[in-house]
Amino acid sequence: MSASLIYDLAPIGSSSPGQTDRPRPPERFNKKLAAWQTRNSSGRLIRKEGPRQSGNYVSPGYFTLHEADFGGKNTVVMRIHRTFGLESNLTFKVLERPALGSVRVFDHAGPNAELVHLADNREAAAAWLEEHGYPNAVLEEVTADEVAAAHVEGRVAA
Repeated sequence: MSASLIYDLAPIGSSSPGQTDRPRPPERFNKKLAAWQTRNSSGRLIRKEGPRQSGNYVSPGYFTLHEADFGGKNTVVMRIHRTFGLESNLTFKVLERPALGSVRVFDHAGPNAELVHLADNREAAAAWLEEHGYPNAVLEEVTADEVAAAHVEGRVAA
């Protein structure tokens, strides 16, 4: 899938890797391998934002993947997010969509909200919020209509 199709069709909370059509280089080529790993990493779709205009310039939309958290003892020190413009030449795949009944926890309400957690159910989301404390958090349940629409429109993991 192209970046624009991921933006249009993949729901927030989906797991998706970016991919190039180049094979993985051998381990001895450190710089080439690092560049390949950067372009072929995977993450969870946490944000979508449409095109913006500033004066005469119109920036294309983009989406952001959460790739990893680094830290220890339940403390996150650094988060790795990667943002892709809709004009990206990478191809993507939806590996996993949020399950029916799972609950997305967004940092705030609105169209540019960012997914901060994907819980199995509403109780797990509430427990997570108690521990992590996002005061403006919004909970959104994955509905049967959303899952059914993905199947009807042929948007199942491709």
